[in-house]
Amino acid sequence: MGRTQLSLRSVAGFINQTEFCRSHQNQEHSVTEEIENNSDALIELTADVVSAYVSNNPVPVGDLPGLIDQVHAALKGTIGGPVVKPEELKPAVPIRKSVTPDYIISLEDGKKFKSLKRHLATHYGLTPEEYRAKWGLPADYPMVAPSYAATRSALAKTM
Repeated sequence: MGRTQLSLRSVAGFINQTEFCRSHQNQEHSVTEEIENNSDALIELTADVVSAYVSNNPVPVGDLPGLIDQVHAALKGTIGGPVVKPEELKPAVPIRKSVTPDYIISLEDGKKFKSLKRHLATHYGLTPEEYRAKWGLPADYPMVAPSYAATRSALAKTM
């Protein structure tokens, strides 16, 4: 007999599907508080996660108990853990003042550059997209000083 792949229909008989997440979305307490107060909620949440996973990924029947155990252990391990708030980022210079006609100032360290891309990659391991995301900058935030970009553009047009 080959490995049998499970579908959502076959899992439904094995896992009791619930409306836990939807029924608790609008309540003021968090899922973690709900789980701490009710061990049945942990089982229900485990069933929701496993059901969602199995509905989109083929899982052999023999692997289902292990998957359930892993999800249950992972959810149980998150209970009571400290909530770590990301530390607020403080740019080296105000964002509005970071772009001048002749240079771009790095929000990481306050240094001035004509082109910021290499500095970010070598010193901070950041791509321009990661840098913009980290500081909440728009997608069109420049990585090159405006005057330098104009000079390069003019040079390219003469070639």
